[in-house]
This record gives sequence, C-alpha cells and structure tokens, in this order.
Amino acid sequence: MNGQMVVGTAFASLADSVRPLRRAREFLGSPGCAAEARLLADRFLQQLEAEWCAALGDGRGDDVLLVVNELVTNAERHSHGPYLLELEGTERQVIVTVYDSSSALPRRYERDPGRPGRHGMEIVHVLSDRLVAERVPVGKRVQAMFEL
Repeated sequence: MNGQMVVGTAFASLADSVRPLRRAREFLGSPGCAAEARLLADRFLQQLEAEWCAALGDGRGDDVLLVVNELVTNAERHSHGPYLLELEGTERQVIVTVYDSSSALPRRYERDPGRPGRHGMEIVHVLSDRLVAERVPVGKRVQAMFEL
C-alpha cells in the first residue's frame, strides 16, 4: 500500500522558497463536470512536465487523473452544491485538493472485490502517497499528495 490516510491534519506547503504551479476551478456539479476536471488536471500535468521537468512516467500522471476523477465524483455525489478543485505541483510532488460543502468526511471501506461500488476512496488511498481529509468551515477538504 502506497497511501497513508490522515484525518484532521493538514500537511505543509510544497516548498517554502519555490512557488508551485497552481490551478483551481469551481464546478457546479452539472453534467460533464468530472470530464472537465480531468481535462483541467491533464493540462496541468502537461504544463508541469514542460515547465518544471516533472517526471510523470510509469503511470504516475494516470494515477493523478484517476484520483481527480474519484474525488470530484465524490464531491458531486455527496455535497449537493458547488465544489472546488485545486491542483498544485513542482518537479517533486503534486497535490490534488477538493473542497465541497458536505461536512461528512469520506469513508474508506475495506477491500472487497465482490462489493459493487464504493471503491473510490480505496483507490485514492492506494494511489496517493498521503491522503488528508478534514472539516473546514464550509464543509470539508480532501487532499491527495503524490511524490514524483
């Protein structure tokens, strides 16, 4: 297992002396938002590779895109309101953050290949190097960190 789940604790910024590449967008939950979020993340990763020489080989970029999809899908399904996707990265790491209006923290179910559905947080937990979920004044924030 790559991931570590931390609930209620935020982690430090990418680097104190370097401003990371950042992108953010609010989504209203209308049809096609998950696809738009993946497209935003894909363009972000392309820019990170080109401008920061980030090494996204060995499927690491695909891992980030899948986690974006899972977190955005969860926000759409559970928040019943707008949500915000933030992407932040350098040549060494990428952080995916989703804010939504639901204060219910995500639940990670134990592995069960026979269970239909509810595998999203299991996937996010396995693919990310660190996972943080915490309540914020307007709902919750879920962050997945990837070391490159």
